[in-house]
Amino acid sequence: MAESKDDERDARMTLAALSEPGDIVTGTLVARLGAAETVQLITSGGRLPNGVDPAEGELWRRRLAPRINPGQIDRIRSEMERHDLQLLTPEDIDWPGELQQLGSSAPIALWLKGDPSRLSAPLPGRVTIVGARAATAYGSQVATELASELASQGRVILSGGAYGIDGAAHRAATVSYPGSTVAVLASGLDRVYPAGHELLFERIEQSGGLLVSELPPGSAPTRWRFLQRNRILAALSGATVVVEAGHRSGSLNVAGQAHSLGRPVGAVPGPVTSATSAGCHRLIQEGIASLVIDAQDVTDLLDSSAGFSGDRTFAYSPTRRFSRTGPDLRF
Repeated sequence: MAESKDDERDARMTLAALSEPGDIVTGTLVARLGAAETVQLITSGGRLPNGVDPAEGELWRRRLAPRINPGQIDRIRSEMERHDLQLLTPEDIDWPGELQQLGSSAPIALWLKGDPSRLSAPLPGRVTIVGARAATAYGSQVATELASELASQGRVILSGGAYGIDGAAHRAATVSYPGSTVAVLASGLDRVYPAGHELLFERIEQSGGLLVSELPPGSAPTRWRFLQRNRILAALSGATVVVEAGHRSGSLNVAGQAHSLGRPVGAVPGPVTSATSAGCHRLIQEGIASLVIDAQDVTDLLDSSAGFSGDRTFAYSPTRRFSRTGPDLRF
């Protein structure tokens, strides 16, 4: 039995290295057959189970087979040891059950650096704060105040580690209540991105916080991986708050994913003349987000998620569009 569990963990590491985050075919096969058998299907030419389109299945094989490297698992393990990384899979007791709401696009595995208990807080105890990279002084101040007050209440602040609003939220949480923030990254944890936040990421981990990625060590960030990272931010939190976002900001995608998962969304208003608040205003106008002016508003959103059970699976759409021009997903 122990050997079988080890085989499954190795297979999940392999699949995370071979397939892109959110790969529906990989997720479907793992759910039906297990990770080890899914790896075997890549090269065996065996028949794919019902429910997987044969054409899509063959494309999946042709895409993943050339990426197989016999020394891949040993390399990943070596980098995990060198950088003090932990591996988490759905079989582990610490796995966040909320991620299963993503269905076939749920992460295959997670790599962690820091305190994994940050993900065990009740869902209303976790809030995602995101926004523009090119944040204004107003946006940075609001993000700082929200994160600081919410962290002082014992809430865990999640964000994507980017410049601007993300960085302001992480810093404020780390200063006001060390260990109260989680950065979900779109690269391997041995090559954190953006590089300019390397010291911030070190402070997060050393102060008792947590760095998370569904990508194995050595993985570089890409446009698609940033987009897929958003679904994890949305799923792990009881509520998502967008502080500043342009009309085509990628932060709107996080809000869209949270909304599709049935989680409350908040948006901070700004001047009607501010391009960096146009996306927030649109979220409010279209009824996707509630207007947020202070931490109490966010607390109310989180409290409204207290009854969320997480056992309902929603259809996940990485290309979700709002009723007007969809976000450009710039990062």
